Amino acid sequence: MATSTYLSNPGVEVNSVSLTDQCTSCTVTSTIESLESTAFGSTSRVYTGGLANNEITMDLYMSYAATETYATLAALVGTTTTVKVSNTVAGLTTASATEPRFELVGCYLESLPVINATMGELSTISITFTGGVLTTVVA
Repeated sequence: MATSTYLSNPGVEVNSVSLTDQCTSCTVTSTIESLESTAFGSTSRVYTGGLANNEITMDLYMSYAATETYATLAALVGTTTTVKVSNTVAGLTTASATEPRFELVGCYLESLPVINATMGELSTISITFTGGVLTTVVA
């Protein structure tokens, strides 16, 4: 059986600012909401695709330096922006079939944890961008 795997080392860009060096985890989820379309006489439920409800979730190290985590994200809370994620850093600028770039345009950032601190540990936060139009760029 043939398999294809890759070592995860993605690139992440939020609002045209790279946060790759602060990101430890990133999940891009494409969801089409299911709408029930079952009619009289049916013997089982029937569904059809509804609206897209896309999401990008990231775990980031918190940094307050210029162009880092807090400075990039603070002004985006309550607004829409564009997030780009690729399975490689190179894929952010030069996408290909083996290095696709996923772009979530018009996504919304509802909240930003401004402090998440534990004595003796690196500060990390989790954020979620929701909504927007998800496209896959391969060239």
